[in-house]
Amino acid sequence: MDINTLRVAVTVISFVTFIGIFLWAYSSGPRKGFAEAAQLPFLDGESEQGSDAEGRR
Repeated sequence: MDINTLRVAVTVISFVTFIGIFLWAYSSGPRKGFAEAAQLPFLDGESEQGSDAEGRR
C-alpha cells in the first residue's frame, strides 16, 4: 500500500462521512430540535436567568 492509496481511502471516507452528515441534517428527524434551537436567540431569557437574577439581589 503506497501513500496515494491511503490518500484516496481517506478522501473517500471523508466524502462518505460528509454525505451522511448532510443527509442526517436535512432529514425530517431532527427538524423539531433545529427549529427550537433557531428560536433561542429570540427568547427573552427570563426563564433561564430569572432565578439567578433574583438570587443575587
